[in-house]
Amino acid sequence: MKRRHFFQDREFYGKLCRLTLPIALQSLMLASVAAADAMMLGYIEQNSMAAVSLATQIQFIQNMVLGAIVSGIAILGAQYWGKGDKHTLNDIFCMSLRLSGIVSLLFFVACVFFPRQLMLIFTNEEVLIHIGIRYLKIAGFSYLLTGISQCYLAIMKVSEHAAQTAKISVGAVLLNIVLNAVFIFGLFGVPAMGAEGAALATLIARIIELVWAIVSSYKQDYVHPDWSRFFVRNALLEKDFFKCTVPILGASLAWGIGFTSYSAFMGHMGTDATAANSVAAVVRDLVCCLCNGLASGGGILVGNELGAGDLQKGKRYGDRLVKIAFITGFLSTAVMLALTPPIMRFVKLTDGARTYLLGMMLIMAFYMIGRAVNSIVINGIFAAGGDTMFDMYSLVVMMWCLAVPLAAAGTFFLDWPVLVVYACTCLDEVGKIPWVMYHYRKNKWVKDLTR
Repeated sequence: MKRRHFFQDREFYGKLCRLTLPIALQSLMLASVAAADAMMLGYIEQNSMAAVSLATQIQFIQNMVLGAIVSGIAILGAQYWGKGDKHTLNDIFCMSLRLSGIVSLLFFVACVFFPRQLMLIFTNEEVLIHIGIRYLKIAGFSYLLTGISQCYLAIMKVSEHAAQTAKISVGAVLLNIVLNAVFIFGLFGVPAMGAEGAALATLIARIIELVWAIVSSYKQDYVHPDWSRFFVRNALLEKDFFKCTVPILGASLAWGIGFTSYSAFMGHMGTDATAANSVAAVVRDLVCCLCNGLASGGGILVGNELGAGDLQKGKRYGDRLVKIAFITGFLSTAVMLALTPPIMRFVKLTDGARTYLLGMMLIMAFYMIGRAVNSIVINGIFAAGGDTMFDMYSLVVMMWCLAVPLAAAGTFFLDWPVLVVYACTCLDEVGKIPWVMYHYRKNKWVKDLTR
């Protein structure tokens, strides 16, 4: 009876699909840009692909910081939207724009004025450093815009316009991919620019994305910032916002820096390991799109019910999302295994890099179970009710006390094989599933955060 009811709740699945599918599509299209960069640059030479993969780790860290701000919008914004309080939602919007602008400016300065110092963090290969510097000096300008556009898109998602965010992201990504081909290969009389062409394509696409998002926000029934209140501080709201976002920021930085360190470990194990890891990372991000969509969409759905005061319904939705999380995890494993043969045939790598890539793909297939479950439960369900501290605790223990030390020791002191080090970097997600489920059953996340 319960199983039949689980599959027959049309209201739940209707809402979940309307939220999840556009967000998953947006995530897929964003990951497709990295895939296009890797394929096009890899077609030119392996070193260009590897260097850009390392250079974009800077943006990855920026996205972790911006992700905390956007998560604050998703958590509080979803609950206040469920409550019907648009005035407070506008204050959340303005606050997030101020914070995102500061973060974006800092990363712009770092990439444009200190690119060599940044590249030295990830590799000691001079050929990769030189290519990465050229990329960052152009791409750094796009980092000024990313945070602002993400705030606009996040507000659209929580205010029931997720489909519009998908349109904007898909349009920007398709433009980015087309411009990639034009600038990287030198089509239509444009000089071939290689890695610098990929950076220029990203910059133009980000400009279009931001303009499109701002124009869309002034449509009927959309939310746009009330500029008269842009610098007005709401002390209570700020307290609630930072109570949600500071743990997420800590968790995001712990996860982002840890994940970036994994790329740095591969970067110090030679160009073959770096190139194989670049391809594996792109595939991982593509396969993760569904669980990312379910985490964001499911979190908004649960948050709407909690903010509306229906805690029992929010709890019931959370229970269903947990089951969906495990189904998604096993499905992602199957997809990863199915993608391995065609990817091995398609990519142009050295024999050593191909051997590393095959091993990484098989390891990632099992990693995907933990990644899907943890993303949906921690980033979706827990975050919806403001239970954001658990993520930071789990990352400190599983990533920084286990995975990172093992991988670092294997890279710099014990001379472990590349695939053993790579396996160490995947331990944390699978290892914390029992802990996550134990915490879920405590129901600390079942809270109404609105005032």
